[in-house]
Amino acid sequence: MQANRHTIILMQTSQNRATRTFMDYESISQAMDGICALYERKLKELNPAIRDLSYDIADLYNFIDGLADMSALVYFSLSLSLCSTCSYDHSIQAYLPYDRQWIKQRTFQHLKKLAH
Repeated sequence: MQANRHTIILMQTSQNRATRTFMDYESISQAMDGICALYERKLKELNPAIRDLSYDIADLYNFIDGLADMSALVYFSLSLSLCSTCSYDHSIQAYLPYDRQWIKQRTFQHLKKLAH
């Protein structure tokens, strides 16, 4: 899957349905940055006296797992040529759903890529 796909992150911070929200990004990479930034803001909120905060991937995973819900919708477009004699193509455009495990894998890959 290409990294430049419009991505919507759906999340719910607590069991209260009123905490449902979404964030949308132009790419999967930007979405992963957004999730990391969300966690970093939470860390600063919880530790206002500490200037330089650091965390590891396990901390980020715990944050993601601690949310009531988090999932992603990633835009997908596919052109199909159903027959060799047809003069037209069919295309499918949709948002594919991904769970929090996928988000954790993608944040890890994203942070690993940034570190190199």
